[in-house]
Amino acid sequence: MSRQTIMLGNAAIARGAYEAGVKVSSAYPGTPSTEISENIAKYNEIYAEWAPNEKVAMEVAIGASKSGVRAIASMKHVGVNVAADPLYSVSYSGVNGGLVLVAADDPGLYSSQNEQDSRMVARAAVVPVLEPSDSEEARVFTKLAFDISEKYDTVVMVRSTTRLAHSQGIVNLEERVEIGDKPYIRDISKNVMMPGMAKKRHIIVEQMMNRLAEDASEMEINKTEYSDTSIGVITSGIPYQYVKEALPNASVLKLGLVHPLPKKLIQEFASKVDKLYIVEELEPVIEEQVKSWGISCIGKEIFTIQGEYSANMIRQAVLGETPEHPQAAEVPARPPILCPGCPHRSVFSVLKKLKIHGAGDIGCYTLGAVEPLGVMDINVCMGASISTLHGMEMAKGKEFIKNWVALIGDSTFLHTGINSLMNMVYNKATGTVMILDNSTTGMTGHQDHPATGKTLKGEVTYAINIYQLCKAMGIEHVYEVDAFDIEELEKVIKRETEREEVSVIITKSPCALLKSFVPKGTCVVDTEKCRKCGMCMSSGCPAMSKTEDGTVKIDEVMCNGCGLCQKNCKFDAISLLPNQK
Repeated sequence: MSRQTIMLGNAAIARGAYEAGVKVSSAYPGTPSTEISENIAKYNEIYAEWAPNEKVAMEVAIGASKSGVRAIASMKHVGVNVAADPLYSVSYSGVNGGLVLVAADDPGLYSSQNEQDSRMVARAAVVPVLEPSDSEEARVFTKLAFDISEKYDTVVMVRSTTRLAHSQGIVNLEERVEIGDKPYIRDISKNVMMPGMAKKRHIIVEQMMNRLAEDASEMEINKTEYSDTSIGVITSGIPYQYVKEALPNASVLKLGLVHPLPKKLIQEFASKVDKLYIVEELEPVIEEQVKSWGISCIGKEIFTIQGEYSANMIRQAVLGETPEHPQAAEVPARPPILCPGCPHRSVFSVLKKLKIHGAGDIGCYTLGAVEPLGVMDINVCMGASISTLHGMEMAKGKEFIKNWVALIGDSTFLHTGINSLMNMVYNKATGTVMILDNSTTGMTGHQDHPATGKTLKGEVTYAINIYQLCKAMGIEHVYEVDAFDIEELEKVIKRETEREEVSVIITKSPCALLKSFVPKGTCVVDTEKCRKCGMCMSSGCPAMSKTEDGTVKIDEVMCNGCGLCQKNCKFDAISLLPNQK
């Protein structure tokens, strides 16, 4: 018997995995996918873990599948790039137990460095894609993905987006289906992708996709909704919701399987409508295939290839109707900023004082690129900071990078920074790497990682020692410094950027938002001593402001007592009031 509840899209995906009898889940946190694994971890029947990166997560899920159980790997769209190597190979070798990859795209770039479309990756990898449009479909499609995986012997991608992942909807809960383990059968020709075997498997994979495309026209998740046939719309996922709101009388072909496409069903639908529109966010994946079949349709000629869609945008593009809105009040800009008490602010303040440039990475500390800190010049992807700095030195020499450092967080270092640092050592580089260790994966909501000493399930485990890890690579000059000890930090940075060898500076101070964090107290300003010079505010702490007469004011509710403002004041106008025990 089912019961109803309201669920986040990510929680619904987790529920679908649970109901499908999944036994193994592996993931790396990344918005908008993070809550999938956090919810899966609540089900005791599923082994759930944080992997150091998405490639490892995919490989863990593949191993579980090959052994004969259902497994899932979850990640954001750029994480799919990291997992691409095993993904492209397992698409050839197939599965044993059902295998699902959840790829969470981010139209609108709410928390990502690009707007890539995971359907494009799936097409290149020859992987089927299901795309739910609400929380209930997120649950149902995830379950269905495992059935398709086993029936067609393939990994299946469930594509989500930020709007689906973080919206709530009604979900019908069903009981878990216990799937018996499939026996492991040794089959080298299927599971070892040497060239001779892979050539044969490629043929089988293409045959599978053709069979799936043929069957897709009869699948219930691809459904037609006929109404006024003067306008027909082919759509999928969240855009379906916008289409139904903007064009309530239009005929709609809603696709649940977006790769491969149900050609017969699309041809039939197109023949029954006067004008056909393709509504899909980001790339024209559906549109290009439909047009390649000689079917006349309208798509990106009138719809943007960028960002999220909306009902108003679709209404305007198709009907030419411009919605009337009351004059909106001007809202002050709220750029992202480091939290009060953030140890990264202290590090960046010292780097700015020393006029050091930063080759940056992905995390909270990416905000070091913007004023008033403005010390991060380059940011590419997870783990790239170290390699970028190395590339600069190999191109321009040591003199060029004497006022540069690589900036990377503890979680990101363990994600893909280790190999980059190894590369520096191996190739005789001399750059300085700063690992900003705040004891968590901060940007995605404080998930644990291999150096925190806790698993996704909250179990105590061995904590990787980053200092010892760097020393094990043969790096002689590795230093741990309190992020708020700005005098020592300045001294170490000056010395190490001049050094003719690879060096690592690990700044250790916990994130101020961790539950275990205890503020030292509250900083207060002596208005009689304040010279109104603004030096204390140079680091951009949001707990600080100026009164009308220019005197500095500190919000006692926001202040975490980190003491950075106190150390920057040359006139002893700021003091720290310790917490009362």
